[in-house]
Amino acid sequence: MSLDYSKYLNSKIVNVPKSGIRKFFDVASTIPGAISLGVGEPDFITPYHIRNEAIVSLVQGKTQYTSNSGNESLRKEIAYYMHSRFGAKYDPKTEIIVTIGASEAIDLALRVLVENGEDVLVPEPSYVSYSPNVVFAGGNPVPIVTDADNGFKLTAEQLEKAITPNTRAIIMPYPNNPTGAILSKKELEEIAKVIIKHDIIVISDEIYAELNYSDEPHIAVAAIDGMWERTITINGFSKAFAMTGWRIGYVCAPEPFLSQMLKIHQYTIMCASTQSQIAAEKALKTGRENNYEDVRLMKESYNQRRRIMVHGFKQIGFECFEPMGAFYIFPSIKKLGISSDEFCTELLKAKKVACVPGTAFGASGEGYIRCSYATSEEKLIKALELIGEFVNAL
Repeated sequence: MSLDYSKYLNSKIVNVPKSGIRKFFDVASTIPGAISLGVGEPDFITPYHIRNEAIVSLVQGKTQYTSNSGNESLRKEIAYYMHSRFGAKYDPKTEIIVTIGASEAIDLALRVLVENGEDVLVPEPSYVSYSPNVVFAGGNPVPIVTDADNGFKLTAEQLEKAITPNTRAIIMPYPNNPTGAILSKKELEEIAKVIIKHDIIVISDEIYAELNYSDEPHIAVAAIDGMWERTITINGFSKAFAMTGWRIGYVCAPEPFLSQMLKIHQYTIMCASTQSQIAAEKALKTGRENNYEDVRLMKESYNQRRRIMVHGFKQIGFECFEPMGAFYIFPSIKKLGISSDEFCTELLKAKKVACVPGTAFGASGEGYIRCSYATSEEKLIKALELIGEFVNAL
């Protein structure tokens, strides 16, 4: 008689759906010649000087554990970077942990903050991992729906209405995945007033901080007056430095938060990969020396691709909010009268182009698709041509 595994599994985990992003990426990867606009991964290879630093460290035999918090030299570079680039000041000894990508940092932050049954506010549409991680931590994810008419921005008024006595924290996902929305300093300041008034904590995911195409540079939430004490800042090297596979990120926060996160990190992870830490340190040191030239060149390329995608989708006839951050575009397919999932499924079958249904980023994403423009201009132009043909056939 076969074992009834359902009796032994945690229902909380079982009831969380699989990632909607991976579903289409996995299918596309099996189709010869498919163009994937699905996964948010730079098409750039990690710059040579960063890769070489890791290679040299291996040859030198630097293969031991590091400090649980990460190499102090790397944490010092992170502290300098966060302060010089985004105005947020942290003590590298007690207020920074190097993590396995930004994803681990999100998990750590939620687990130290959330008690069973407490609410965490999650602006939607937003990254697929936020709500599941709230559930894994024992909390209730509460969506705050944003819309294209307002540039997919969270407003202070929306936040005020969403807060209840059961609200513990809010996740701030800007620059935003999947919409490309950003918030200005003035908009952040208005939101900060509400957060301080209601005494809640912010988990600010700023992994796309360098990819801001507006005239105003990215401002860290923690740099807003009154917010440092109540903000957990998450960032990493995957997007801006083209280091996705290195799985290296970090979390910055006041010591009372960070010391508790370190406990979980100690017992579950020990430390991030030594070679990844060495590579990340080289990325920041070189950036400091040459004014982040590698980041600037990649950003310029993304910006050109962004313009191509905005123009292309408007030519197809889609309503399309102009993204000002990250490397995604979130056009509306509502006029076609089919679901996002059906559109993406049929597009992949008919034209071998993989996009992600908007519903992967929350129920409010219905009627939209997410396309990553972190691929070559040639592929983007071809993908737009094929999407146009598919839409005309519909």
